[in-house]
This record gives sequence, C-alpha cells and structure tokens, in this order.
Amino acid sequence: MALTVYERVGGFAKVRRVVTAFYEKALDSPVIGHHFEEVAMERLIEHQTRFISFLMGGPASYTDEHLKHVHQRFAITLAEFDEMVELLTETLEDFDFAADDVAKVAHELRRREPVIVSGR
Repeated sequence: MALTVYERVGGFAKVRRVVTAFYEKALDSPVIGHHFEEVAMERLIEHQTRFISFLMGGPASYTDEHLKHVHQRFAITLAEFDEMVELLTETLEDFDFAADDVAKVAHELRRREPVIVSGR
C-alpha cells in the first residue's frame, strides 16, 4: 500500500513546522495578512496543522459544511484564496517536498475553494 504524503513527510511534527513557516509568510502578505491581525496564532497554527495534515492524507477529517461554516465570516475573496495557495505551495517547496506532493496538496486545497471563498 502506498504511503500518504503525510506519512512520507514525517507526520504531524513536520507538518507543524511547515504551517508555522507558512504563517510567517502569510502575516507579511499585503493580500491576506490583515486576516491574522487579532488572531491567537498558536491556536490557529494547531488547527491549520490538522487541516493541512488532512489534505496530505493524515488522520484528521474536515467536512465541506464545517469548512464553509468556519470561513464564511471572513468573506475570503478568490484573490486571497489564491494568495494562500501560492504561499503554501512556496512553503512546501521551501521544505523540499517532492513536486508531485506539492501538486497534490495544492489540488486538495483548491478542491475546497467553493466552500472557503465567500467574498467578492
């Protein structure tokens, strides 16, 4: 049986390092940084580590309904979503993820665009 991206990269601890580095970029982004100004980052990093682990085939589970409910109040635009995907892709590349793994994670995230993007 083939290993998941999550298993290949080393599990939760590695994904947490990736997510932490991603948020360093996100906080500096003129496109999405404002979303994190008054956020408890440690809590968000923990949550996002579980979510990115899920996208990589890890043990967490998120329904589209849950994702829509959580993100709707932020009125995330398509441009903001695209910036997030780009920054995550860059971060995965920074951590030397295989190109196929980067593409898979980006694809899994893009599949959730309709439930994350609600702003215009």
